[in-house]
Amino acid sequence: MGRKNRNRQRAQQNRDGRAEGKRSRDDGWGAGYSEIIKENKLFEHYYTELKIVPEGEFEEFMEAMREPLPATIRITGYKSHAKEILHTLKEKYFKEVQDLEVDGQKIEAPQPLSWYPDELAWHTNLSRKILRKSPLLEKFHQFLVSETESGNISRQEAVSMIPPLLLKIEPQHKILDMCAAPGSKTAQLIEMLHSDMDVPFPEGFVIANDVDNKRCYLLVHQAKRLNSPCIMVVNHDASSIPRLHFDQDGKKDVLFYDRILCDVPCSGDGTMRKNIDVWKKWTTSNSLQLHGLQIRIAVRGVEQLAVGGRMVYSTCSLNPIEDEAVIAALLEKSEGALELADASPDLPGLKYMPGITSWKLMTKEGQWYSDWSKVPTSRHTQIRPTMFPPTDPEKLANMKLERCMRILPHHQNTGGFFVAVLVKKAPMPWNRRYPKLQMGESPADVPPADGSSADAPVEAVEGETPAEGNPSVPDTPDLLEVKKDNVCGPPPPKKMKLFGFKEDPFVFLTEDDPIFPPIQEKYILRTFFYLFDFIPCCSIQILFLRTLSYLVCFFLSETLCLSRLNVINTGVKVWSRNTDGEQFGCAFRLAQEGIYTLCPYIRARIINICVEDVKVLLTQENPFLRKLGDDAHNQAKKLGMGSIVLRYLPDPKDLDAPQCPIDLCGWRGKTSIRAFVPRNERLHYLRMVGVEVFHDKQGKRNDGSTEIQERSTEDAEGLSQEADLLEEEGEETEQNGSESNANGTEPVGSTCDGPAS
Repeated sequence: MGRKNRNRQRAQQNRDGRAEGKRSRDDGWGAGYSEIIKENKLFEHYYTELKIVPEGEFEEFMEAMREPLPATIRITGYKSHAKEILHTLKEKYFKEVQDLEVDGQKIEAPQPLSWYPDELAWHTNLSRKILRKSPLLEKFHQFLVSETESGNISRQEAVSMIPPLLLKIEPQHKILDMCAAPGSKTAQLIEMLHSDMDVPFPEGFVIANDVDNKRCYLLVHQAKRLNSPCIMVVNHDASSIPRLHFDQDGKKDVLFYDRILCDVPCSGDGTMRKNIDVWKKWTTSNSLQLHGLQIRIAVRGVEQLAVGGRMVYSTCSLNPIEDEAVIAALLEKSEGALELADASPDLPGLKYMPGITSWKLMTKEGQWYSDWSKVPTSRHTQIRPTMFPPTDPEKLANMKLERCMRILPHHQNTGGFFVAVLVKKAPMPWNRRYPKLQMGESPADVPPADGSSADAPVEAVEGETPAEGNPSVPDTPDLLEVKKDNVCGPPPPKKMKLFGFKEDPFVFLTEDDPIFPPIQEKYILRTFFYLFDFIPCCSIQILFLRTLSYLVCFFLSETLCLSRLNVINTGVKVWSRNTDGEQFGCAFRLAQEGIYTLCPYIRARIINICVEDVKVLLTQENPFLRKLGDDAHNQAKKLGMGSIVLRYLPDPKDLDAPQCPIDLCGWRGKTSIRAFVPRNERLHYLRMVGVEVFHDKQGKRNDGSTEIQERSTEDAEGLSQEADLLEEEGEETEQNGSESNANGTEPVGSTCDGPAS
């Protein structure tokens, strides 16, 4: 029988099987799939034996695991609009949803998380399924979706918010997120970096890494909502992520991070409330397989951590093989260079269980082992000595594993989670050189690992001088040393692999580039380059990619030039090339994404507007200048055609108006004006000025206002509507007189106010 005939027979058999399956579903339980039974006897037996749940609470623990996870939201804290959004939530949406009854369940009023600062995180007893599908909650759901897309709200699991809080981030910190996708924690790190709104360009930055190339783009989407110039997304294996370099006094030096988030891949049994597939897939072998990878990633993290820095290790697993066992292996191998910090005072109000100091291991066949010496030789490839607690009581006591934090679902109606905070006291024993701390710190502040004088020369390694590192040689001990005493050490040398989509190269604008002077002249920009002497926190580089220009913090630009990285994305878009822009004096127009970053440096082409002007600009597609208030109209008439900034400044006396500044990117046309604002941001600003926009199930808009443009910035550029605009502008020019030509005709190509796309 030929290959084609065999393939044809297989295809027919598959079709017959699907048809039979469909008949059985229709005959048995109707269309759809059977509900997953939330039972796993092995899971219950395992955690009953480990006793991680307090005595008498195990039934409550299991009941909580079977309940859907409640919806939790976090307000973007660094944005000036945070207070406005919090006020809107409290006074409008929370009052509308409380006391409703959906599918027999009474909805409770949302409550703030007691341990999250400034009431910026809230939780409710609503599940994600009810929130998405209930018609009674449709308006609230649309609000959450819209504000999430514009970066003002993040829908994030409560326990996932804990690790960034424990890092104690400051604006000058250099931060690495080792396993960052999908990016909710990364977004939180960026927020904390920008905590001081008076500093548009912090000295610090966030490098977010993930091994999965496709998930990196999900990470980009999360990070881009926050429009920060201090974020770089890279694609590497976290266990062998390359060292970065920067220029220090003309020499290439190694970069060490002040803060590292090490949220490693795990078995995920703490996520059973939202990932119900875990119920049927969970076995003890999952943790045994991941333990080695988790140690390698954590070891690579502490290698790149600066002395005095903090690394948070976290998992969404409750299994001590993935939790305390990894921490114990790190502490033992560090020989005193690492210390487990007590993080309980940092989150008052958080209920947690302290880390355990005794645990045992079970195979998927149900065999228990409490000590490495009892493991048969045939199991040595699956079970490793680092999976057991240290046998020396004194060494175990010095580790202080009880400082680890395990969050159980039934204590505060959350998911399960584990977190530990490590502080680096000295270089790791196998590090060849002492790490460099932040700029301005003295080397005398760094205690040597061996207790010798800080001025003593570092012992040279063969083939390497102390003053000049060799980044091609991994910072790990010999393989023989790794295997000594059966203690897990740093990962063996591993070649870096570059894979996935090939991104366009990054080209930085130089100070004497002819592209920049027209931009600077058009917007009368303050000096962008070498701002260390002018504004110490605002070192900036301009990056050109295709027809767009981005702002990138100076440290990241140096890193891009000096290090071999697979960079997916960096910077924030501030200008977009306009093909017909040169006739208006500048080939680039402003972009809304970077308007708040760029505005502190723009000193021209700014129109101050009031609340009514904001409503007009955001509810009408292409309003005439005369529809603005008198003050804004007079300012606009003094400006020529081209890109502009529309700025609203709050009036402290008018408490009904928004009490935060609003900057909009716009275009001043011949007789009209347009705001170039993406749809979700447009809806956000409209809510702030009291215009509610809501779409019912049929897609009809209910807002009680005039026509609202709900197009993206790119769509807005291509709008022309020439027939109507010609007639309307003809009437306008007849009224104004001064804006018409001598013969009363319109010049060719001047009918469209917006720049050509």
